[in-house]
Amino acid sequence: MKALRHVVPIIAILAALTWSVIPALAQPTITDLGTLGGAWSEANGINDGGQVVGASDTASGEMHAYLWKNGSMTDLGTLGGGVSYAFPINNAGQIVGKSSNAEGATHAFLWENGVMRDLGTLSGPWSEAYGINAAGQVVGASSTAEGLVRAFLWRDGSMTDLGDLGGGWAQAYRINDPGQIVGASATAEGDIHAVLWEDGTVTDLGTLGGKQSGALGINDLGQIVGTSRTMPGNKFHAFLWMDGIRTDLGALGKGESEAWAINNAGQITGYSGTPQGEHAFLWEDGNMIDLGTLGGKESFAYAINNHGQMVGASYTASHEEHACLWSQ
Repeated sequence: MKALRHVVPIIAILAALTWSVIPALAQPTITDLGTLGGAWSEANGINDGGQVVGASDTASGEMHAYLWKNGSMTDLGTLGGGVSYAFPINNAGQIVGKSSNAEGATHAFLWENGVMRDLGTLSGPWSEAYGINAAGQVVGASSTAEGLVRAFLWRDGSMTDLGDLGGGWAQAYRINDPGQIVGASATAEGDIHAVLWEDGTVTDLGTLGGKQSGALGINDLGQIVGTSRTMPGNKFHAFLWMDGIRTDLGALGKGESEAWAINNAGQITGYSGTPQGEHAFLWEDGNMIDLGTLGGKESFAYAINNHGQMVGASYTASHEEHACLWSQ
């Protein structure tokens, strides 16, 4: 169950660079973070204090957002419904995500100091929050009364439509501390491209030659990562966008790849196809390292903090998918 992967229409940018795969002995240590009593869990965010957030099945079969710290997983509850899901956490411990309410609608939330706050919508029935920075500014996606899907910025209690590339559809996935926002937008031609929102301007970041790309992560230096269709080949490849230059990060073998996060040291994490299945990776200094699994066939990394700790999910030897932490 790779729930987080369905948040975005997989996409990205840029041109070529040499990469290599580091032997398995170089891989960091992997830790199973457990569950809230069910069989499934996934980790989606980690801050510099090592606090981890994500979602897990509960013993009663519901899916709830959680906060993991000091070896213990805490259920964050919901907005009144049966489902919640946490994405990132900032260094102040503020958490954002999505939750069903008592009426069954899905709304973006901000959790802090034990309270889950409904952030509302852009006049439509649903919203989801995917990113938060140190100032507590939140980004995500919301429906409108007209049935459109729009990227939003929430700050000081107000949700604002960020605009798009002319295609009427956009989602915002991450915001850095300087306030730069990345995500994906439909173009006037109907393609999906990675975008950067900055100072009221929407910038098309292009693709690796194909028709789809999406920007999934950004650090405080403005370095951007994501995934894009390539051409030739028409495969999804992880990319790094830096100073206007697009770089194809390749893959672990001949598979596809997606880059989900980048820290301020330029370390990148995501996942890539391998002959054994999809595996989480760490990319740094031109090298892509296979992070391995919890004993099963596949693993996925979604976030990295400034200490190089990474979180995501992995299948175990008993074929369950569990949240996990990689430490260097």
